[in-house]
Amino acid sequence: MGNGNGKMKENDCKAYIADSARAFVQRSIGKREFLRRLGLAGLGLSSFGATMLGGNRPFPATMATRALADTGPAAEMTKWLRDVGRNYKGTTIRFVSEPTPPTIVASLLARDEFVANTGIDVEIEILPLEQVLQKVAADARGQLGAYDLYYLDQSWTAMFAGDTIDPRDYYGRKRDLALPDFDWKDFAEPLVQGISTYKDGLIGIPFDIPIFILMYRRDLFEKHRLNVPTTMSGYMETVKALDEAERGNGIHGTTGQLKAGHYSLNCDWTAWLWANGGSVFGKDELFAGGDENGMRGLAYMLDLVKHMPAAANSWTWDGEALSLSQGNAAMAISWGEIFPGLDGSGSKVVGLLEAARPPAEASLRPADQAGFHEVPHIGHQGGSSICLSKYSKNPDAAWIFMQWVCSKDVAARSAVLGSGAAAVRNSTYKDPRVLAAAKVGPGTTRHFPVTEWTIQNAMGSEPKLPAWVEISNDIIPTELGKLLSGQQASPAQCMAAIKERVDSLAAPFRTR
Repeated sequence: MGNGNGKMKENDCKAYIADSARAFVQRSIGKREFLRRLGLAGLGLSSFGATMLGGNRPFPATMATRALADTGPAAEMTKWLRDVGRNYKGTTIRFVSEPTPPTIVASLLARDEFVANTGIDVEIEILPLEQVLQKVAADARGQLGAYDLYYLDQSWTAMFAGDTIDPRDYYGRKRDLALPDFDWKDFAEPLVQGISTYKDGLIGIPFDIPIFILMYRRDLFEKHRLNVPTTMSGYMETVKALDEAERGNGIHGTTGQLKAGHYSLNCDWTAWLWANGGSVFGKDELFAGGDENGMRGLAYMLDLVKHMPAAANSWTWDGEALSLSQGNAAMAISWGEIFPGLDGSGSKVVGLLEAARPPAEASLRPADQAGFHEVPHIGHQGGSSICLSKYSKNPDAAWIFMQWVCSKDVAARSAVLGSGAAAVRNSTYKDPRVLAAAKVGPGTTRHFPVTEWTIQNAMGSEPKLPAWVEISNDIIPTELGKLLSGQQASPAQCMAAIKERVDSLAAPFRTR
């Protein structure tokens, strides 16, 4: 499979990925072996992509209860769909994706709106992410065109960039199919660059964006006359004050997602690392988690752990979200997609949680001083793109669907119907339907102003290198888990153990 320099040829690599994903789905290999193989193949599952290997997306499973008629399509959209779709009536297009909020909403709306008005049938195959990877890799390797549209995790960008069509270029060439006022500048620029750009072109359009925000109990802050913290030191002081005051009532100062060996622990650690001036990699592309700032970030996390429920060491985001919804924690910095569920059915704190900007980092390492395109910031993000396959047998029909599902109208409705999931378009945050949903209740968008600010001003992105999947899903959370459970003697030894393995894995990809 090699080409003489230790790296797989592109086609062989895709075959290896597809076969490995198939083996994982069939349970003939385990998670660790699957991640190891992806690393060898030069592919990672960053952010939420990686977490789907044995986990669920942290957004509420119940869709917003608002009637679709209340947020129906604009007349201009209906007219455009009828005009451009008439030449493609009877065509069938296929989209493979994981169960993200915009994908689920698309599946709800497509039949009555897109199919009814264009005559183009749409098959949306919603699968766990490892199966999406298998399907995309096999399709791209064989240039099969079995799928017209791909869902791509941000860490797959380099691998599949050559298998997708630049949507902005296609828009310019297919002016007769162009959706008026599609407005490329309306997509948040940090997301375009961080998720959907490879070299000088776009591999797709930003589709989904989970991100860390601050969530806090307003009633407890009022009770104890506390101000919302705006600094890292202030956040720690507030956590400790609430823990001391409310622990007897079964309420801890904060909560976490610290399960050993799980990607969620890596997510929490990176946020505290970045917020204290550290980075995973230094400019020399060597592991930097054990430098002075890195140790400060780890100490900060370990201090927070003292004020969490003991079970937080066994939780991913599901447990963390449950601890907030059941009233067991006073505040947390975590995924904004948790927030709408705190106003939902089964929550004991409906209307009591508020969203706020994450506190300012104590210090911040500039991105040009970190390695592998890492961007330190407290607002840890994960994201995905929707992409037009170069091998599509019906690219024009697929392109019409892609414009529709990424349009301002559908993006805004996805934010409401998708249980208040974060939006990739700037206009969504100002849409009247979204603003009307900013009230207490299931699918609330009360947190959207904070989400938008964090995307634009404090979005942190993990390193981008093929070995990152094994580093972030195995090495870092496994060693940190040992430290949290007392199996690792000291924080310094923990970081040293991580460094030894990480530097070895990253070595083939260093450019400096």
